[in-house]
Amino acid sequence: MTLNATESQDHISSYRTYFFIWAALMLLLVATIAVAKVEVSRYSVLLNLFIATVKAGLVLFFFMHLKYENWFLKGVLFMVLVMLAIVIGLTFSDVWYR
Repeated sequence: MTLNATESQDHISSYRTYFFIWAALMLLLVATIAVAKVEVSRYSVLLNLFIATVKAGLVLFFFMHLKYENWFLKGVLFMVLVMLAIVIGLTFSDVWYR
């Protein structure tokens, strides 16, 4: 689709929403650094993976507009993420019980 000089393309989300998502990403970045610097426990890696998952979800849903896609694409992405979580979980269980 091409736009004429008189046509304009509206944003799906407002700039205010983008600003709040960016601020949340910056706070989660600070949380990631804090968890990495302060050795919480042996679960600090899992906590950092959880924070990274939340950050990736925010980027996917708002900046990549997955929030406005159809249910099939969301379902496929969900299944891929579940399989990734299973593989990472199995890897962690193998390392922890050696």
